Amino acid sequence: MPSASLVFQSIVLGVLLGGLYALLAAGLTLYFGVMRVVMIAHSAFLILAAYLAWYAHRETGVDPLLTLLVTVPLFFVAGVAMQRLLLTRLRPATLTMMSVLLTFSVALVIEGLLGYAFSGTQRRIRLGYSSASLEFFGARVAVVKLIAFGLAAAALLGLYLLMRHSRFGQALRATIQHREAAALVGIDTDRIAGYGFGLGLATAAVGGTALSLDTTIYPSLHWHWIGPLMAIIVVGGLGSVPGAAIAAMALGLTQSLLQLELSTTWAQTVFYVALFATLAVRPQGFFGGRLAQRF
Repeated sequence: MPSASLVFQSIVLGVLLGGLYALLAAGLTLYFGVMRVVMIAHSAFLILAAYLAWYAHRETGVDPLLTLLVTVPLFFVAGVAMQRLLLTRLRPATLTMMSVLLTFSVALVIEGLLGYAFSGTQRRIRLGYSSASLEFFGARVAVVKLIAFGLAAAALLGLYLLMRHSRFGQALRATIQHREAAALVGIDTDRIAGYGFGLGLATAAVGGTALSLDTTIYPSLHWHWIGPLMAIIVVGGLGSVPGAAIAAMALGLTQSLLQLELSTTWAQTVFYVALFATLAVRPQGFFGGRLAQRF
């Protein structure tokens, strides 16, 4: 039986992990919401952002967080270009299915380019505060985990404010909720979908940078993230950003607590159990509907 202090430590780490999961899943939710696209390459872009942060730190010594000034707008533009040059060419009737194949190919290309440029050697950023930790009510937490959580929380808050309090956000929410009706009231849904796709890829830049602070990276690491992230957006409700955030926190916390009794590998099966259970009981997800509309 784990001690109370160990359980509390796992809860704290689970919350921090859940916050990062929420950010990583937010982009996937936006893709599906605005275009009904299943973006398999999202996790590959996460790893690409992590590599860019690592490379910039290795070559210049710059803190990985500062690379966001370049990678966020770069990924946004790449997302808009990908939507307009590739995804708009797919037939609407088969868009969801064909987007899986197309973005799977993009993921393979990114993995191949990373392998060619940096080989398959594992990489890790070593910072002056990498080994630092703080103590909260008896729970010791690594500073890099706190920074990653803070970065994720700030990005999600910024996304929420953008969606709730800007004309673009209102148009994007209208497009997500009912694209045809949004077009009837004068919203350029194709342009909004492009910007929404770019916004989703921008979250990958933030998430990848946060990931690089505390994770050993290698080109094929993105396959490790596809299953958990897909489980999160299905449990949360496809197209529901707040639903994905709630699911991410719940599953991250569950995974952390299961690691008290199981290995890390077995604890990750919580995502697949949750995915299969959701598809069997409530395929539309548990946190969609009105909750999605309030975002």
